[in-house]
Amino acid sequence: MAKENAVQEKSAVREVLSWLITILLAVLAALVIKNFIIINANIPSGSMENTIMEGDRIFGFRLAYHDKAPKRGDIVIFKYPDDEEENYIKRVIGLPGETILIRDAKVYINGSPVPLEEDYLKEEWTVATGPYTFQVPENSYLVLGDNRNNSQDARYWDNTYVSEDKILGKAIFRYYPVATAGSLY
Repeated sequence: MAKENAVQEKSAVREVLSWLITILLAVLAALVIKNFIIINANIPSGSMENTIMEGDRIFGFRLAYHDKAPKRGDIVIFKYPDDEEENYIKRVIGLPGETILIRDAKVYINGSPVPLEEDYLKEEWTVATGPYTFQVPENSYLVLGDNRNNSQDARYWDNTYVSEDKILGKAIFRYYPVATAGSLY
């Protein structure tokens, strides 16, 4: 009987250890995914409407720029240049080394007479339409919201450009609300 109880106790200890190891591995996996692979973002304002709506929840991919640079049109999550305690989400408009001219609600790149095609804008752009000239520094980006009439973006910041090392990830997927869940591209 004593031998039977000892076997049962060992079995119970093994079962508890098995559960503890499984839980520990799950927690470690979640921490690795959260801190190194995916960034979760809640959208607090309408600055990216109609692409991303206020109240949406999205996932960003932290490794998107591990071996390549952001491209024009990418939606990025980054440390807000004027207060790095806050994360922002905007669209990349200007790339490192480019001269960006905003005039009459149109974006011109490097002196091109043809404006940037921006079919993602929410509505006719009527607020803060220029003229602005931005000389994007190396290793930095110019970012603007899709809702130009209601976006606190680079046009208003003290520190105009987003340094490449402050980009946290590329926004890739809306998961809430469920009715509009899906890829952002």
